[in-house]
Amino acid sequence: MKADRSKIVMVTAYDYTMARIVDAADVDMVLVGDSVGMVVQGLPDTLSVTLDDMIYHARCVARGLQQAHLTVDMPFMSYQVSPSQALESAGRLVKEGHAQSVKLEGGVRSAPAIEAIVEAGVPVVGHIGLTPQSVNALGGFKVQGRSEAAASQLLRDALAVQNAGAFCVVLEMVPASLAAEVSQALEIPTIGIGAGVECDGQVLVCNDLLGFDSRFKPRFVKRYAELESPMIEAVSSYVNEVRSGVFPTEDHAFHRRRGPRKVAKIY
Repeated sequence: MKADRSKIVMVTAYDYTMARIVDAADVDMVLVGDSVGMVVQGLPDTLSVTLDDMIYHARCVARGLQQAHLTVDMPFMSYQVSPSQALESAGRLVKEGHAQSVKLEGGVRSAPAIEAIVEAGVPVVGHIGLTPQSVNALGGFKVQGRSEAAASQLLRDALAVQNAGAFCVVLEMVPASLAAEVSQALEIPTIGIGAGVECDGQVLVCNDLLGFDSRFKPRFVKRYAELESPMIEAVSSYVNEVRSGVFPTEDHAFHRRRGPRKVAKIY
């Protein structure tokens, strides 16, 4: 697709229903992100998400996909300790979560883990730029690569991910010009989020692009629908009809069959 200049479309989803919907919309890749901690679990960051959490949500999403490629995030501290730990965690995501590839954050520092996983036959997606698992070290959710030194390091990280064997890399919240430079320098595709149009593909969280939370309005998100208000209105209508006795009606009720009763024989 990169060679053909065909844009890659990735969507982040966390459950069977949404996976089925985005798969029907013909996306190329579905990511089960550790952002599940913030989007589904209501946590302030991704750091508390466990490997078991990721396996559970990956399994749910896998059941809803017919054609899209499924990649799954490796959560915080499931791969940082050693390449052998990374390999074990990736193996669980494939065996138990039905992942077709795994995604992990970090460039140069994560190259040994990527190499070990790829060597075992598991495809890997890299992730550089804003890496949410490093939010404390980065000082918050901030754009990365703005200075010359930071831009040079990001390019080194991208090349390290490629050389370690990853088949694509996510670029998150980096200047568009830098993302374009990285995309041109790499043979593998780049998937952007807040990284401009010159990336080889784009990823957004399904809840964000569908407008499930009107409070969350980062600059890099485009809302293709505003579903929060109509969903609240629909549930409110249900609440009002139940309380007023309008629902359920005869159309929603079941009835016993008519006819003579059968009397059980007593022996």
